[in-house]
Amino acid sequence: MPSPYPHLPFLAWPAQWREHGLRGDLVAGITVALVLIPQALAYAKLAGLPPHIGLYAALLPAVVAALFGSCGQLSTGPVALTSLLVGASILPLGATAGGDLVGLALLLALLSGLIQLALGVLRLGWLLNLLSVPVLMGFVNAAALIICLTQIPPLLGLAMPHSDHLLVDFVRALGGLDALQPAAAAFGVGSLAVLVGLKRLWPRLPGVPLVVAATIALSAWTGFAAQGGAVVGAVPAGLPGFSLPPLRPELIAALLPAAFVVAMVSFMEAASSAKLICGRTRQPWNQDQELVGQGLGKLAAAFTGGLPVSASFSRSALNYANEARTGLSSLVTAAFVLAALLWLTPLLWHLPKPVLAAIILQAVAGLIDTGVMRRAWRASRDDGAAAAITFLATLAFAPNIQNGVFTGLILSLALLVYRGMRPRVALLGLHEDGTYRDRERFGLHHPHPRLVILRFDGPLSFVTAATFEDAMLGAARAQESVRVVLVSAAGINAIDATGLHTLASLVERFHGQGQKIAFCGLKKQVIDAMERDGVWTRISAHSNYRTEHQALDALQPALAAAGPAASAPAP
Repeated sequence: MPSPYPHLPFLAWPAQWREHGLRGDLVAGITVALVLIPQALAYAKLAGLPPHIGLYAALLPAVVAALFGSCGQLSTGPVALTSLLVGASILPLGATAGGDLVGLALLLALLSGLIQLALGVLRLGWLLNLLSVPVLMGFVNAAALIICLTQIPPLLGLAMPHSDHLLVDFVRALGGLDALQPAAAAFGVGSLAVLVGLKRLWPRLPGVPLVVAATIALSAWTGFAAQGGAVVGAVPAGLPGFSLPPLRPELIAALLPAAFVVAMVSFMEAASSAKLICGRTRQPWNQDQELVGQGLGKLAAAFTGGLPVSASFSRSALNYANEARTGLSSLVTAAFVLAALLWLTPLLWHLPKPVLAAIILQAVAGLIDTGVMRRAWRASRDDGAAAAITFLATLAFAPNIQNGVFTGLILSLALLVYRGMRPRVALLGLHEDGTYRDRERFGLHHPHPRLVILRFDGPLSFVTAATFEDAMLGAARAQESVRVVLVSAAGINAIDATGLHTLASLVERFHGQGQKIAFCGLKKQVIDAMERDGVWTRISAHSNYRTEHQALDALQPALAAAGPAASAPAP
């Protein structure tokens, strides 16, 4: 049932509270907060920003996205994939911005938020569907692998250099194993092992907050920071102040392509979560309204010192598993983040940075799904090749992984056009079940020595007109005495000016050869276009048939009057 408040979804929450109660939202909000707070610190680090920026992004942006989004279970805040895109986009521009990476992140949040908001308000969310699932999964798998590579050195306490070649940086980092800090490696590897073990053996336990609490206590007790270990350090206490992104034209121009990628990829992540959850709860989901909510969330981040946010698949699943029904769960989560900012920041001082790397690795490992790419290859070689090319391009361009998305987008559009230019065309024969089916596939005969039936499965447009013309000329030569080519047109859903021009030319050409074109199964919108163009008056006598059987019965006199079989002139 559609929401009575499609543009203000939060007004419908009280009705759901009366029906389902508040317990699910409250429990889910607390549970997600325990995971979100350490993740926010880790994902800010992944973006190359101070840890507290992640907490700022988990506060007001999460509230705004929950209020205006259409799926109550989505948990908005810092996420791994978007954070990696943020880091890849702003780090190369650090010198141009005078080292102000936070300002660049704010500007990126502003631009990507405006893009999403505009798409949602103008109801253009369908444009984001141009990125096919195989291409998206190729990118996600490559990005997840890149995140893992970037986090292995800090997991071991090694410095990770930054250049234009990620794989070279990774090899250089591992080449410095002589500088490995045993204590840092113990914190990192030990935390990762515990997180993986807890997830497998006791999945209902809150592994991330337990590990964070334990490592903070152990770090303080052993004096890890005093021994030269890397810790989070001072986290500013209190609420974030009002921030204004640096609105410099050269920075806007440089970040605009990256903002489009962030808007597209982050919404794909949010949409995948929303579709899955709403499909299970049978709640309505509005793609354009979700774009508005996610866009406003990014704008809130831009003006409150955060980084671009998105809906987290894992935290949203946690909301769903704890029976959250509305965005109140996100408000509860934000309240705990607020409490952490006001009173708990001193406790974070001793948190080892290798533990943050372990949190990222454990969360991101779930994004790697090579099975999706294998299934795409089995379904279609084109899709499989597109996924593989996107995967390799993303790795090759790393750390500038936004170029991998552009590669995938171009591939998606190219495949769309390529497939559109090659609609299925078949010559039909009478099957034993009484229907007309593909002659070649079923080994059938033509229904009449002077008639050929051609089925065209696609719109007759500027993209397919050449294919239609070639198919018609081939059908005219399919038998030596063809007098009529009957087009089974149930699959033709539309026709444009190029299609009409091609059809008119074929009518003239066939007439000059002593042949006719007939249609059966034409749809109303196609006939209307033919009438407006004037071509209908030239073909209507033999084009108003509903089925192949009706057409054959009606065309029998014309076929008999054609006289003895004779070879049709070569078109």
